[in-house]
Amino acid sequence: MIALIEELSRLPGIGSKSAQRLAFHIISLPLEKVEKLASTLIEAKRTITYCAKCCTITDDEFCPICKDPKRANRQIMVVEDPRDMAAYEKTREYKGLYHILHGAISPMMGVGPSDIKIKELLERIGKEEVDEVIIATNPNIEGEATAMYISKLLKPLGIKTTRIAHGVPVGGDLEYVDEITLSRALEGRREM
Repeated sequence: MIALIEELSRLPGIGSKSAQRLAFHIISLPLEKVEKLASTLIEAKRTITYCAKCCTITDDEFCPICKDPKRANRQIMVVEDPRDMAAYEKTREYKGLYHILHGAISPMMGVGPSDIKIKELLERIGKEEVDEVIIATNPNIEGEATAMYISKLLKPLGIKTTRIAHGVPVGGDLEYVDEITLSRALEGRREM
């Protein structure tokens, strides 16, 4: 039981008390339900991969957004995390495509440009006709550094590069911002 609690407490957002509650709940379930949970976790880990186009997580070669012919495919919003993409999708305002970096440049944490999906973004831009890249990284030091780095790489390519407006609180994560603030930030984006 102690090992189960320790493993559950390693999950993001799960403290020791929540881990303990989850452990007692799992132990009280019938064996078939626990086996189903375990097999579902293992199957997800085995089959979930990155979208070949935008790098979000998916169980297919391309995610549903990249496969959608109604999306504005000449506009790419760059975000740090799939949860940021999900937050923008909740607004139902953005009709373009995404590119997920899976992180931000952070020298203090040992994360450089080669540790996130910037190379994939540049390769994608080289293959596709892109009119605008919207940089929607988090408004913190790492997000701003990443935005500046990407904008400097895109400047020589002549692609319009914009940054979301700062209606989003500085130091916050896009995942936790409400839909209205995200919509206003998207509307107020500016060229970099």
